[in-house]
Amino acid sequence: MDWLQVVVLAVVQGLTEFLPISSSAHLILVPVLTAWEDQGLAFDVALHLGSLSAVVIYFRHEIGRMIASSLAALRGQAVNDDAMLAFWVVIATLPVCIIGFLLHDVISGYMRSTLIIGASLIVFGLLLGYADWKKRGTRSEYQMTLKDVLIIGGAQVLALIPGTSRSGITITAALMVGMSREGAARFSFLLSIPVIVLAGGLEAINLLKDPQLIDIPAMLVGTLLSGISAYVCIHYFLVVIKKLGMQPFVVYRVLFGTWLLWFFHF
Repeated sequence: MDWLQVVVLAVVQGLTEFLPISSSAHLILVPVLTAWEDQGLAFDVALHLGSLSAVVIYFRHEIGRMIASSLAALRGQAVNDDAMLAFWVVIATLPVCIIGFLLHDVISGYMRSTLIIGASLIVFGLLLGYADWKKRGTRSEYQMTLKDVLIIGGAQVLALIPGTSRSGITITAALMVGMSREGAARFSFLLSIPVIVLAGGLEAINLLKDPQLIDIPAMLVGTLLSGISAYVCIHYFLVVIKKLGMQPFVVYRVLFGTWLLWFFHF
């Protein structure tokens, strides 16, 4: 890998992992617009580690409270809001884990077409716009019910469809059940932690089964750049949605999806 490839892939991964615009839709353009070879599983694992580090560092205080409160609850102490939030993250993650495991081969083999990605960008982008415009409420991530969590967790399964965007569909579902923009985004980011861990772990297992030459400097730089860009993305996304809402991302998704369909199919 040359250094330009390392920088581009790391920054694209870091930014699109958390914005509601689909990382798969953007990463599919890299081999189309360049002559770069596939970066390999080892570099993918490094990029996931960078994104994971960013969200864990950004929410370190919340995560610390969630872990401490959960352990206290397991010891028989009262269940507080932080312990419940940790429980909700686990519950909301189960559906995508189960369906992703059962349908992994189908999704990776038959659904990664530009037609599906382009259509998903448009359809789920418009749904995000509707949820932000008509359905959003004022509740935070600490004010969810079991029904809310099951709806958000069920919606996260749709993120297995390339082009949907995991953050986009979970934010959409959270807005639909009456959460605020900030609450929806923050819960979506917390939900990303177990998903990234599982996805990165699966890639690491596959890497152990099929060892590859590892470019240590490229992996270190990729991890660092992915983490920095992801951290900056999380911070400014939470700032932007307070002022502008989700509509700029909706417009971007529709335009990008339309371009993908036109470029590849017309």
